[in-house]
Amino acid sequence: MDLQPPPADSADVAHRADAYAAAPLLNCLLREVAEPLPRSGGHRVHRLPGGRLLRVRGERRPAEPEVRTEDGWRRVGHPELVKLVAEELTRHTGLSNHELPAEMTDSRDAVAALLTARERATAPADPYLRSEQSLVTGHPHHPAPKARGGGPVAAWLKYAPEAHARFPLVLLGVRADTVVEEGDTSALDALGEAPPGYRLLPAHPWQLDLVGSAGACAEAFGDGRLIRLGTTGFETWPTAAIRTVYAPERDLFLKFSLDVRITNDIRRLWRHDLLKLRRTDEAAASALAAGPAGWLSDRGYRTADFAFEELAVLVRDGLYDRIAPGTTPLLAAALVEGFEGSPLDGTEDPGAWWEAYLGAVVPPALAAFADHGVVLEAHLQNTLVAVDADGTPVRALFRDAEGVKLLPDVSRAAGWERLVYCLVVNHLCEVAAAGGERHPGFDPWPAARRELARHDLPEARALPAAPTLPGKTNLLLRWTGADGADARYLPLPNPLAGA
Repeated sequence: MDLQPPPADSADVAHRADAYAAAPLLNCLLREVAEPLPRSGGHRVHRLPGGRLLRVRGERRPAEPEVRTEDGWRRVGHPELVKLVAEELTRHTGLSNHELPAEMTDSRDAVAALLTARERATAPADPYLRSEQSLVTGHPHHPAPKARGGGPVAAWLKYAPEAHARFPLVLLGVRADTVVEEGDTSALDALGEAPPGYRLLPAHPWQLDLVGSAGACAEAFGDGRLIRLGTTGFETWPTAAIRTVYAPERDLFLKFSLDVRITNDIRRLWRHDLLKLRRTDEAAASALAAGPAGWLSDRGYRTADFAFEELAVLVRDGLYDRIAPGTTPLLAAALVEGFEGSPLDGTEDPGAWWEAYLGAVVPPALAAFADHGVVLEAHLQNTLVAVDADGTPVRALFRDAEGVKLLPDVSRAAGWERLVYCLVVNHLCEVAAAGGERHPGFDPWPAARRELARHDLPEARALPAAPTLPGKTNLLLRWTGADGADARYLPLPNPLAGA
């Protein structure tokens, strides 16, 4: 599959890329620093920190931004929008930032490359894989959700899930006395054959391009601690997480380090996360073991002591012993983004579909918190929902031990705030809004209030009466240079509140 984009036909791709890139950036700007004003016709109007007025069309994905001038409303293109955001944030915070505007532009240019590549690529026939590879917009409240580290398109496009990429993994041999591993990594030994004195270690080819020619890895290739053994005899599919790939033939996920900033973080498998992996994974698995949902266990990792983070690979459970025969797992984020065959588009009864969705996703996340002190990172990209032949949700699968928090490592209040943000704000609010767009007149919140009322957890019962919910401030976090794992919230109107 040739994923090198042809010469841009320019106008159409540029226009679409601008629209895709502007929507999440505007969402951040309007949520985090703007003051909403009364609507004007079909527009939402906001006052920015410097006093300028900005208006947009649309709700979930704002479009057609315009600023007020002496001569009336003037349309703002993407380059000018980036400039406007930078000016307003400098005024609002008193801080300058030259890195984030470049990421915003990189994200927009990445979208243009992805749109062009998708026109030439063939989407996977498997609905699950298609859902994982559907996220052209990505995080709806991040200023640069598709930034790829500023590197040339040719370096990353062939590994991009949004371009329907698939590729074999590089197989390395690591001298046995340098191997570091914990948990069950036996699946790695079945990927190929290592010579005597070596252990098998798969590598993501993009990561190897980034770290393999310099530093500790280059030295290890030179002195024989690390050798190349070819590639896997099968292809893997990158999932929405980009650095996590899926091998359908083996029903196996592998997660790698990737020395590129994706949204808020450099996506390495950090040592401190790997060292606590067994504890968090076992806690999450135990919390979900007896309930209706499933947990995709991060069951072990393997790496080399001379490149602990750079070459780490994590082994994750597959899908098909976690769901009933005849059901199909789908990425929750794809239901929001939209993809061919989405059951949210096809249902004739959105109310019944939504009640089934709530019943699959909400109870296990609340029970994990209430009964086990486990805070699942139950946001859109960490939740899979299995649907039956009619497209009705029947079971949730949660993943990613790296994002799990445990009580009392974090306080109960902090853990609950994180769960509400991930499960309600990032997840349920987005699915509900997507459902409302596809099915005008659909009101998701009475069913959501009923679902919360079923649970004995005091925080859940109180949630519909809370005036606000916590919204993560991704734009301000990135602008002020906060740690990628940090979370700062601002109060958002609570759609659950009401009769």
